[in-house]
Amino acid sequence: MTDEKDKKIKHIAIIMDGNRRWAKQRGLPTLEGHRAGYENFKKIAKRCRELEVKHLTIYAFSTENWKRSEEEVSYLMKLLEYCLEKEKDFFINNDIKLNIMGQIERLPKNLRRLAREVMEITKNNTGETLNLAISYGGRQEIVDTVKKIIEAKIAPEEMNEEIFNKYVYTAGQPDPDMIIRTSGEQRLSGFLPWQGVYSEIYFSPKMWPDFSEKDLEEAIEEFQNRQRRFGK
Repeated sequence: MTDEKDKKIKHIAIIMDGNRRWAKQRGLPTLEGHRAGYENFKKIAKRCRELEVKHLTIYAFSTENWKRSEEEVSYLMKLLEYCLEKEKDFFINNDIKLNIMGQIERLPKNLRRLAREVMEITKNNTGETLNLAISYGGRQEIVDTVKKIIEAKIAPEEMNEEIFNKYVYTAGQPDPDMIIRTSGEQRLSGFLPWQGVYSEIYFSPKMWPDFSEKDLEEAIEEFQNRQRRFGK
């Protein structure tokens, strides 16, 4: 039987999939789908705060997304820059710590500067944590983690899961209780392969811009009705 303490969600991770298909279904430009996706992200993030979810991880842009058209990538980078600039004061005033996960060095100069600036000014916030996975790849995270461990000169015989956890992108945070993916696709696409080994997976058929606060609540309700055995 599920322990009562396991029903409390501390960390939700979301793959916001379906923006482009949402736009196509409505005869709109792809970029309109991303704009609608950003607006929906704000609503869902707000509801997560109201539900006292302390950690929220959003898959915003993968390492594979760099292969998209130059116009789309440029728009997404500008949208992310707009998001960080616009929400910066909100993060500060609401005690939210921002953590950018991924290859920050690949981002455009202005976005890279802004990402580091917001992370610096919110690093001591303790209310909630927002992880934005930008230029993120799960295998790349594991490679980066191994590099950090090598740089720290940790001997192989000293290595264990606890030490490895100290060098991943989400160091110091609980693993996701649940990973949500929208748009009907039923795969994780390289998202959190280390942290997500025991996460409950929830696939929604809805495109991300249509995924509502009610849909979030239904996902959480299903999570609370599942039995989490962790191999026991």
